[in-house]
Amino acid sequence: MVKSNFHTHSTWCDGRDSPRRMVEAAVKRGFTALGFSGHSYMECEPGYCMSDPDGYKAQIRELAAEYRGIINIYCGVEQDMYCVHPPVGYDYVIGSLHYVCKDNRLYSVDCDRDEVCRTVREEFGSDWLSFCEAYYEGLKHVVQRTGADIIGHFDLVTKYNEGGRLFDEHDPRYVAAWRSAADALLKAGVPFEINTGAISRGYRTSPYPSEDILRYLAAHGAKAVLSSDSHDSSSLDTGFGEAEDLALRAGIPLVDFEQTILGRTDKRINRV
Repeated sequence: MVKSNFHTHSTWCDGRDSPRRMVEAAVKRGFTALGFSGHSYMECEPGYCMSDPDGYKAQIRELAAEYRGIINIYCGVEQDMYCVHPPVGYDYVIGSLHYVCKDNRLYSVDCDRDEVCRTVREEFGSDWLSFCEAYYEGLKHVVQRTGADIIGHFDLVTKYNEGGRLFDEHDPRYVAAWRSAADALLKAGVPFEINTGAISRGYRTSPYPSEDILRYLAAHGAKAVLSSDSHDSSSLDTGFGEAEDLALRAGIPLVDFEQTILGRTDKRINRV
């Protein structure tokens, strides 16, 4: 089983546990590496973001020095595509999209279910497929806009769609939308995240992205990074066994992110 995680949130943003507590939990689980990825600051929705990225970086660096030889600690950021603040001074970037844009206004995809449903009803005429099309049209640009080393939760728009309760994920319009985004992002050669966070929070019983999407990505030469999108110390490896089985079924190889990306000196230099 994978013994590392690079998508981790702490009390510096919307996580429930301190970085130290997350590190202690990772050590107890036998992790070899832990990467923190605080949310980049968004003026439209500051409540879940980092308001003091310099303080965050300083504490993660201190923990990395303290735990050297025990566990490798990295300081990353989950950079939303619409964030206007460049991701400077981080070891790596998870490029994510948490919003759809319509008429120059951002609407959250990752908020509570009632708010998402209200957005679809009031702004998209109750047409969930139009909402999804807008999401994937934006997602095409996530690597270009963020400089991502990992593409985060590709099909986040399905967060509340367990069992197809809101829309049909086999509808040709939906499939065409995600394939168009996938085709655009595949050109960047950046690994896609297999994200188990919605499992630990009770929204889904399977990771992002779906098996159909992973099979398509695998068939087109993509690779994947396994992460838990953890917001507390108890969920650092939730669903990893199921996610590894999913990757195997889909035929998508899992990247050793620490060696293949974080080990590259060009990446470290460009983030200084």
